Amino acid sequence: MKPITVLVSVDSNSVLLGAKEFFKYLNELIKEHNLDSIVDLLETGTIGNYNGVTIAIMPDNVFYNVKTKEDVFRIFEEHILKGRRVLDLEIEKEKLLNLTAEKLPKEFKIVTRNIGAINPKDIKEYIARDGYFALAKALQMKPEQIIEEIKNSGLRGRGGAGFPTGLKWELTFKTPADQKYIVCNADEGEPGTYKDRLIMEGDPHSVIEAMVIAGYAVGATKGYIYIRGEYYGSVENLRKAIKDAYEYGFLGKNILNSNFNFDLSIRLGAGAYVCGEETALLESLEGRAGRPRLKPPYPPQSGLFGKPTVINNVETLANIPPIILKGSEWFKSIGTESSPGTKVFCFAGNLSNRGIVELPMGVKVKDLLVLSGGVSGSDNLKMIQTGGIAGTFISSEKFDTPLDYDSHAKYGVSLGSGVILGINDTHCAVDIALNVMKFFMHESCGKCTPCREGTRTAVKILEKISRFEGTEKDLEELIEIANFAKDTALCGLGQSFSVPLLSLINNFKEEFLDHIENKNCIANLCKKPEPKKKKSKTVK
Repeated sequence: MKPITVLVSVDSNSVLLGAKEFFKYLNELIKEHNLDSIVDLLETGTIGNYNGVTIAIMPDNVFYNVKTKEDVFRIFEEHILKGRRVLDLEIEKEKLLNLTAEKLPKEFKIVTRNIGAINPKDIKEYIARDGYFALAKALQMKPEQIIEEIKNSGLRGRGGAGFPTGLKWELTFKTPADQKYIVCNADEGEPGTYKDRLIMEGDPHSVIEAMVIAGYAVGATKGYIYIRGEYYGSVENLRKAIKDAYEYGFLGKNILNSNFNFDLSIRLGAGAYVCGEETALLESLEGRAGRPRLKPPYPPQSGLFGKPTVINNVETLANIPPIILKGSEWFKSIGTESSPGTKVFCFAGNLSNRGIVELPMGVKVKDLLVLSGGVSGSDNLKMIQTGGIAGTFISSEKFDTPLDYDSHAKYGVSLGSGVILGINDTHCAVDIALNVMKFFMHESCGKCTPCREGTRTAVKILEKISRFEGTEKDLEELIEIANFAKDTALCGLGQSFSVPLLSLINNFKEEFLDHIENKNCIANLCKKPEPKKKKSKTVK
């Protein structure tokens, strides 16, 4: 029997589907048949399929979709023992990797290069795939050279804002201070977004390596990963990775005999959406309530504890090691001129396939829809929200739009955090708007009036419209509230709720008017309640 490697995806979504139980059962079967020396059973991150747990058999390069222990037993008995593929459980490689047609863009893995290919808890596997080679190269360079390489690459923040990463590093580097910090924003509070979680679960060392490189480049000796407290799998893998990085000399004092010191630790957030805003994150990191600060000064000049601080998103950081190793010109050859590189997209909502896919910047919405497997739960796709809860709702008229950091200004379609949320025709635009605004109202920190009162007022108006009691004046007031908050709110939360609200009103205005004009809305999704009949009085 030839030696084989069996990989089981144990990302958090797969764990919910029974991955840990399947792994344990498969391990018992291997030991029961004395195959320990022949079969190497390993945990890994997501392999791309979210309709079940994925088990990969290597080097046969066969992927299985597993939903029960019986499926596991069949794979063990047929494939591992007898060498026969279980065809009805097999996932076509093209489908797994979202390569459905030659004319569609194919995955280009930079950020996700190791996810699903290594055991994230084994530092040796990361090193075997050029892990920490970029750090070794960077430590032989001058800090200015590293910053210039990142600037020249055109890498922009992948959290949604798209600020040039190299410029942020340069500003921090040029600010004199006795202490500087590197902070990884792993809060990921955007509904429908889970790419950062899967990166940390599947390849935690890429984030650590990038933070050490950033620290050396700007002169920072301490770093913090600010992560959502609910991300248990990510926290577990990062803690193990940090521990191993210290043991191997990639963290701590005199890293790789360079006389450079860098310490890294984890801090857990309490689940506030506003802490995705970098100054609110810093407030939380310092032990206070997560509320945004007045700017300027900006974090590169005065950040954590008043010291110069670089704050980068998880996906942004995961791009750093490949850029250092392969060069900025290589990175600029991917994507578009103004938005080089790739973007990790998350499929959510009424779409057939769930999971992430990494594609060059400039991919069209319609191509992403094909890769997602199309609509589920109904025959018709009504709308797509791009970019997360603060992104744009678009109809089929804009599905031909290429997504990059210029698409919002050019076409009114935002890239944001990379969410592709499908919504079928069983949902009403008014109800969606109400749901979105209730989220923003709940997550508002209350520090500034345009956001605190604007979200509350918008919810009240939308509730009124949803009950068929609204007027056209109410609709005008909604638009006025959105535009006012966009121009005057203190932070990105208050400034951004106008994006989903206005895109829904502009692109699906007919449904709002149907409610206002006391009609049943499109496709009879919402019906005006029948007037209550007065009870007749009985004469005694």
